[in-house]
Amino acid sequence: MKLLEGRKGVIFGVANKRSIAWACAKALSDAGMQLAFTYQGDRLRESVEKLVTELPGESPVYPCDVTSDDEIERVFDQLGSDFGSLDMLLHSVAFAKKEELEKGLVYSSREGFLEAQNISAYSLVALARGAMPLLEKSDNGSVLTMTYYGAEKVARGYNLMGVAKASLEACVRYLASDLGEKGIRVNAISAGPVNTLAARGGIRGFTKMLAHHAEQAPLRRNIEVEEVANAALFLASGLGSGVTGEVLHVDCGFNIIAI
Repeated sequence: MKLLEGRKGVIFGVANKRSIAWACAKALSDAGMQLAFTYQGDRLRESVEKLVTELPGESPVYPCDVTSDDEIERVFDQLGSDFGSLDMLLHSVAFAKKEELEKGLVYSSREGFLEAQNISAYSLVALARGAMPLLEKSDNGSVLTMTYYGAEKVARGYNLMGVAKASLEACVRYLASDLGEKGIRVNAISAGPVNTLAARGGIRGFTKMLAHHAEQAPLRRNIEVEEVANAALFLASGLGSGVTGEVLHVDCGFNIIAI
């Protein structure tokens, strides 16, 4: 029997075949989990629907704008009808306007700051609340999200997103406390820089960031997206049943280095 045979999960944030969320989806599916997916806007619909055809079995796909409570409610109503219960929710959603990311935090606009917090951090709270009745039915309910070391230390070029990720990591801890009595675990994976379209397009100096990471990390290399996916598999499975409220670094050890 596969590690996640008979388990059901939903993934928010698949954008394309190179995204971290899609790598996680493949690892979870290979381990036997049946998955549902969401997309935001018609621009991403075709991409997500095409990708899920690569997975075995039925993979429902739903529209969802994570800034809309009505759309979030509809998604979990549909999941309740299609799946009946949930064992895992993966949140891989973050956004800030490029012009906000390109300037120091002190120059961020109120509108841009609130938008980044709403989409990148509060969305985890809203999704966890929506999924709670379905996750309670699991004997190992798990909520996972994606973060980055720029939440802990200043990463040049990460700017406003670093503050949003710091908020996200605090949400992980408080949600873990809130949901623990219901048997639901909440954790984050802090991945090292991964060469995705979103990272290349949104973070100034990303190529230099990759080179610096590989030079300084104890393993002297950058991570592979499959390594993040394997960490998600661990946290979603019974192997991680005693882990909650944690930020698991998958960064070749970069976070332990001071100088």
